[in-house]
Amino acid sequence: MKFLADLHVHSRYSRATSKDLSIHSLAIGAKKKGIDVLGTGDFTHPLWIQELEENLEDAEPGLYRLKQRDLDVRFVLTSEISTIYKQGGSVRKVHHLIVAPNMEVAHKIGSSLARIGNIASDGRPILGISSRDLLEVVLTADSNAFLIPAHIWTPWFSALGSKSGFDSIKECYGDLEPYIFAVETGLSSDPPMN
Repeated sequence: MKFLADLHVHSRYSRATSKDLSIHSLAIGAKKKGIDVLGTGDFTHPLWIQELEENLEDAEPGLYRLKQRDLDVRFVLTSEISTIYKQGGSVRKVHHLIVAPNMEVAHKIGSSLARIGNIASDGRPILGISSRDLLEVVLTADSNAFLIPAHIWTPWFSALGSKSGFDSIKECYGDLEPYIFAVETGLSSDPPMN
């Protein structure tokens, strides 16, 4: 089955986003653009996940739809995490997209991350945890949860960024690198040229 998806979005709880964003307005935008599956963004934010639970219902396994069913858009639970830490004598600033298979796992991941830092401060929280250890938190929560390195070619805030990243995905995620099966190239990237 072929479909168009955008997994990397944010809620109104992230910095530099419209305060008018709602799960319904995201669905309207997705429908206008021909997107079939949309990430919810920011499931780690306590107020946003509460709103997701109030407005979404199970559709197919791992997918949700609006309870009012006025728009035929599917949602997958996603959240971006910003990690800033020191490794190999350098400060690393890496963004990661986390995908959870259901609300229970999303809550489990959120609870684990809340013990590391303030997840309520921003829809895209900044945590002092290594990329490898963040991936371990995700994998420990559920075998169907996964992590996608976000916008990997962006100079700042990416796994392979020239300013604060690594030279390889293996260097970034260490022994857990085999669990990285996808990367987000980013809006400014031209994948055939990479």
